[in-house]
Amino acid sequence: MYMDRVGSSVEDEVSSELSRARILITGLTGNLGIDVARAFADLRVRLVAHTTELSPELVELFAFLSQSASEIRLHTLDISSANTAARFAQTSAQAFGGLDAAINMTDISSAEIDAILADGDLDALIEEKLAPLAQLTRVIANRMCVVMSEGLILNVLNMPEPRSTREAAVASFARTALASMIAQEARSWADKGIRINGVGPRSFFDGRASGAYLANEPDVASLALHLASRRGRSLSGHVFDACGSDY
Repeated sequence: MYMDRVGSSVEDEVSSELSRARILITGLTGNLGIDVARAFADLRVRLVAHTTELSPELVELFAFLSQSASEIRLHTLDISSANTAARFAQTSAQAFGGLDAAINMTDISSAEIDAILADGDLDALIEEKLAPLAQLTRVIANRMCVVMSEGLILNVLNMPEPRSTREAAVASFARTALASMIAQEARSWADKGIRINGVGPRSFFDGRASGAYLANEPDVASLALHLASRRGRSLSGHVFDACGSDY
């Protein structure tokens, strides 16, 4: 399984290949995506970064990234709905004449989990989180096709580690929904050379986690670099388990 091979050497192996690659990263916050953005910027990529949180920490991060990345463009549009996500994807995909990879990130907070009370609340929450990711995926993949470019789209859904069987059930439901979306999109774009993968909360059975998983965000960053490189071109339709973080 790939996650057993995630390591710090990945950055060295793909650095020359990804130099000046066109990379989009959406959903950056002060706690989500920082290591991913740094990993790509360190390889001198052309980076399109998106955030709706211009905190002092992120302002400092973007100043740092501008010194490392070959080029960088920052967007702060709200892309929390499918329609706004689609419009943003069209704009961002044109920034450098196309994209080679896109990493789209979102998270489910502890407060949002606690607010799940009725039967339909969980369905509504997952739809709210995955609909923008799905729309970003489709529009970005379409733009890659227009410019006849193969590429990677990696969708990351983060949520806190479960503290109860109820939260474990929410994590399993979220992962299943993400996996279904990833599988559908991967099939749709496979013949165009576009790879669709995901990172989601790890599954729990009888209160225990199963299988290998990404332990932290540096692991997610290494995975993203691997998937964006030639070494990851045989991988599509996969969802990799990650140890969640509670922000």
